[in-house]
Amino acid sequence: MEKKLVIAIDGYSSCGKSTFAKAIARELNYIYIDSGAMYRAVTLYCLRKGLIGRKSIDIDGIKNALKEIHINFIYNPDTGEYETWLNSENVESEIRNIEVSDFVSRISQVPEVRTRMVELQRQIGVFKGVVMDGRDIGTVVFPDADIKIFMTASIDVRAERRYRELRMKGQEVDYQEIKRNITERDRADETRAISPLKKADDAVILDNSEMSVEDQMRWIREIISEKKNAGRNR
Repeated sequence: MEKKLVIAIDGYSSCGKSTFAKAIARELNYIYIDSGAMYRAVTLYCLRKGLIGRKSIDIDGIKNALKEIHINFIYNPDTGEYETWLNSENVESEIRNIEVSDFVSRISQVPEVRTRMVELQRQIGVFKGVVMDGRDIGTVVFPDADIKIFMTASIDVRAERRYRELRMKGQEVDYQEIKRNITERDRADETRAISPLKKADDAVILDNSEMSVEDQMRWIREIISEKKNAGRNR
């Protein structure tokens, strides 16, 4: 039986990490886990409970709420994708709105939130055959991942992609507001005290500013093939 891999994909927001990771998971018949969706689900829960305000967040309230938050990913045969469920509710669309995007970086900086999410992510990946994307997968969650990718793209390309994605979902959004949000998220992700966004020493950089999904798939197929061949030759 062929050895299954853990593939970790990190990088900046709106680089297309999820689209890329999903395509890899489909091709390999692996489980896809969107770690960012887990933090977004926690953020959505906290917003609903009034634990987040424009000027402050209720840290103690968030800590206490963690035991009430249950997140899992359920495969939807109609879409062919895994979708995010929060406490038995499908929240895949709601966690992508701009309000959640504005607060998710702050919530992800709460140590207890990160600790709990990392625990859940490691539980999911224990049997391998997993593609997981986020901002600290290769450095913190799976430092021994078989393949580590660090994705990047120009800020304008990322803002345009995010703008088109939200417009296609019927949301009224402003391009400059999206660009501001992405810029702020970059700053918050890179400077946070706990698990800041950074490239793992053994990760391969993928700048997909001018690459289609199929271009990226051709690129990753070569890396996966090399990894599997190296394993067979040991």
